[in-house]
Amino acid sequence: MSAQRTKRRLTERQERILTLVVDSYLKSARPVGSRAIAGRDEIEWGASTVRSELAALEQAGYLTHPHTSAGRVPTDSGYRLYADTLLASERRLPARRRTELELARVRHEVDEAMRETTSALSRVTDLLALVTAPPASSARIHRVEVLLLQPAVVMVVVIASNGMVNKRVFAFSDPVDPGLVEWAASYLNERLGGMGLGARMISGRLADPELGETERGFLDEVGGAFTDLEQHADETLYVDGAARLLSERRVAEMPGIDALMQALERRASLLHMLRSALDERSVFLWIGDENPEPELRSMSVVGANYGLGYRNLGAVGVVGPLRMDYATAIVSVQEAAGELSRFFETVYER
Repeated sequence: MSAQRTKRRLTERQERILTLVVDSYLKSARPVGSRAIAGRDEIEWGASTVRSELAALEQAGYLTHPHTSAGRVPTDSGYRLYADTLLASERRLPARRRTELELARVRHEVDEAMRETTSALSRVTDLLALVTAPPASSARIHRVEVLLLQPAVVMVVVIASNGMVNKRVFAFSDPVDPGLVEWAASYLNERLGGMGLGARMISGRLADPELGETERGFLDEVGGAFTDLEQHADETLYVDGAARLLSERRVAEMPGIDALMQALERRASLLHMLRSALDERSVFLWIGDENPEPELRSMSVVGANYGLGYRNLGAVGVVGPLRMDYATAIVSVQEAAGELSRFFETVYER
């Protein structure tokens, strides 16, 4: 039974007590007893009432206890209900820390934006951060720049419609005519603008028999820049913070850490997992057994999608123990997704 369906059966007092238990356990990592709850200044119920409610919450599957005489700890369902309550009440979420995730200094390059977002998200949450870049399947060439860096050194910059940027530097045996470089920039934009990233199709568009030998030779030399863009765009999963989960403190909380490390090595399963939520319009969570990937079923995932107004382009997420700071995780992925959405709006307007 899902947390949402069961939630309607809880009284307001039970929901409040469950929240207090989860809050306390997240801070202390220790089972929470009835006296600890009843002794709080803001609680008006006695210890016997709290014990009764804790027993009811345990029977409903939201709490459990590691030992007969110990206090309670949340179950997967308890964490889920707690997270759902956070999502439903903006007042319980911490203030957003936009300065931590600001991408204005990124030079309009998607690779830098992805890496900066992943790193910042991991720092803010102290968890493993995952970010997917826009898929390359529908990407097209948006703009081409050809620059003469030195008399015999040329740089080709290719910008795709999904924001991916590729730079290639080519060294020639003889100095290159600046007029040839200027012509190539104009010609490549005219011939390749709007084309898909398929290397075979691009090669066909560049094979113009009416070109002179000099022009044709120059295009042959720099053609690899477009093939590289297609290959680079396939690297769509960015990861940061694995070391944070390997600390002695975190390993004790995550019995499935070895399986997660194996999943990180493969990456394809994690990428598929995040893409499966691409239709979600708000924050999404997978807690414990809810995770679509078996390797993560002893952990929690909190994520959010970013994109343009008319479609999502990718997702950001954090992975950590069941006993994670859900409030900070929710706000952080929301803000990271918002920053990337604003970033890509500028990319697509260029």
